[in-house]
Amino acid sequence: MTVSSPRAVALILGVAQTLAWGSTYYLPAVLAPAVIREGLGNPALVYGAFSVALLISGLAAPSVGRLIQRRGGRPVLILSSAVLAVGLLLLALLPGAWGWCVAWVVLGAGMALGLYEAAFATLGMLYGREARRPITIVTLCAGFASTWGWPTSAALVPLLGWRGTCLAYVAVNLCCVLPLYLLLPRDHAAPALPRPDEPLAATLAGGRRAFLLLAVFFTLRSLISGVVAVHFVALFGGLGLSVAAAVAVGALQGPAQVGGRLLEFTLGARAHPLDVAKAGALLLPLGAVGVLLLAPGELGLAAAGFMLLYGASNGILTISKGQVPLALFGPAGYPVLMGRLALPMLVAQAVAPTLAAPVVAVLPAGTSFGLIAGLSALALGCLLLLRAPR
Repeated sequence: MTVSSPRAVALILGVAQTLAWGSTYYLPAVLAPAVIREGLGNPALVYGAFSVALLISGLAAPSVGRLIQRRGGRPVLILSSAVLAVGLLLLALLPGAWGWCVAWVVLGAGMALGLYEAAFATLGMLYGREARRPITIVTLCAGFASTWGWPTSAALVPLLGWRGTCLAYVAVNLCCVLPLYLLLPRDHAAPALPRPDEPLAATLAGGRRAFLLLAVFFTLRSLISGVVAVHFVALFGGLGLSVAAAVAVGALQGPAQVGGRLLEFTLGARAHPLDVAKAGALLLPLGAVGVLLLAPGELGLAAAGFMLLYGASNGILTISKGQVPLALFGPAGYPVLMGRLALPMLVAQAVAPTLAAPVVAVLPAGTSFGLIAGLSALALGCLLLLRAPR
């Protein structure tokens, strides 16, 4: 049995994405401390394996896009749930640090096959330019991935151990995610083309400048997100917040992301996706400048304001990542285009925490927020150079 309603398909994909993200991408935050306490490896190796997974996901993204273009999204997503289950099973069963690293290599491939970029490409294949609303619904649902993933993992680890928690998530992917993907309609893959670069060339139709600007924009934003996601406690600590206060401020990100997506779903529904993306991109430099203006006098307000604007900006741009390429270049070759865009974004997200660690440790927090303001403004400038087609 399959479903055909775009809204039903979006809800199915949204629930599946929520479960997939929560059981993979958000797993190290809870599992890694337990792995380190067990003596399986030092922090650099344990967290570095996750960075390698993100790097593999980015490098594999163009190939996944071509695969979806040829075969359709449904079989690729079905394959992703199986690969993620195998990676989680290896996490649970393989001994030592080498086992941890090998498992994350497999999980990196699974994330390339099954997270946002693959889901967006599937919707683009199914509905063409009408995929805008389904993409928004998927991101609204999956915005709660960390909301269920982190507390669930934190509750399971004391009961089952970190390896038993991985086995529980094997069951989640095989018994929940896989059946949901089986309900998706059988989309029609594009016919084979004589040259592998032809889908992208046809899609861009002379718009390579627009593609490069879009790629630079999303890469810069991924770089910033990779830094803030890992180092926000150190950044706010440098301003004068305690660890507990910094964590409390960081918790505002999730609700702010969902709030940003709700704004896109309601107020942004009649606007062009590119205009919505520009508005979302403006929020982050405003938040960073607010920190520079308000700290240290209004430290709590500055930190909370930054995290709310940062979260709302990320929430909107997660949707824009799927909508803007579709609106600018059309559905022809869309999966290939998404794969090409995902490559630099995921690579930046993978290397950003490691590259930024010595910078955050040495520079004053105000200087770090100044760099965030400058990079986010540069990213916004790339987006402002783009024009929406009629």
